[in-house]
Amino acid sequence: MPIPLLVIIELAAEARSRLEAAGFEVDNEPDPRRRAGLIRETGARVRAVLTNGSTGITAEEIAALPNLEMICALGAGYERIDLAAARARGLVVTHGPGANAACVADHAMALLLAAARGIATADAAVRCGGWAESRQLRPMISGKKLGILGLGTIGERIARRGGGFDMQVAYHNRKAREGTEWLYLPSVTALAAWSDFLVVATPGGAATAHLVDEGVLDALGPGSFLVNVARGSVVDTRALIAALQQGRIAGAALDVVEGEPDVPPELIALDNVVLTPHIAGRAPEAVQATLGLVIDNLQAHFSGQPVLTPVP
Repeated sequence: MPIPLLVIIELAAEARSRLEAAGFEVDNEPDPRRRAGLIRETGARVRAVLTNGSTGITAEEIAALPNLEMICALGAGYERIDLAAARARGLVVTHGPGANAACVADHAMALLLAAARGIATADAAVRCGGWAESRQLRPMISGKKLGILGLGTIGERIARRGGGFDMQVAYHNRKAREGTEWLYLPSVTALAAWSDFLVVATPGGAATAHLVDEGVLDALGPGSFLVNVARGSVVDTRALIAALQQGRIAGAALDVVEGEPDVPPELIALDNVVLTPHIAGRAPEAVQATLGLVIDNLQAHFSGQPVLTPVP
């Protein structure tokens, strides 16, 4: 008999078909306003939930699912899953570290290059007949200093890609990683002061909220760039807008923004910002691998085996 699975994020038809073929009966409701009604109607049946770090699941929602056994986060993030409520119930919680790491690292480098070389503004100018006006001098990235905030699976892949451009690489974590070849710096501010390009690849959540603040941006300085492929909450958006408007940093490239999908109009108005709609991990290969890991975790749990990637 299929196992009832509640999916509270957007789900493509192909992904639904894969979950159903793997033995799960899928109810899908990504709209939080309608989700409460669905939980009231079907919550007593649900044995597993599929969410992601940005959507999460609340203690109240968990309490309304009396037969829930497992929560799966699609992707590495799990910052909005109420882990205390889940653990109080003895629920299994999994996530997907590394499944889309290569894709996110590729996108980080694309954003870095686009910001440094002015790709978006040059493209727009040429399309409007401004060929001559768009031929501005723009900085190289080769040989520059690449700072990585969060040297996890994604951060490490970004570091290796930076090395391919002959960039010097340094990083900051809560503690230094043993055996790594890159320079460790003891604070975010020290890393920013050292960097020409600061890439944010740290997890989201309360522990990293506004980790990149006005002081960090001032340390980064007027010739340097910020790239964020982590979570919008890691960067103080108002401080970033002010720094960009006042030329206290050269530019930014953001795949994530606080309050997304709503983007502050002041950010949209700036021509020294490149914006993408939280798509760093979205590629056919990455989507296949990420969903495959969810299915492997679900099948392991419901066959009585240990899950592959529990949330630590």
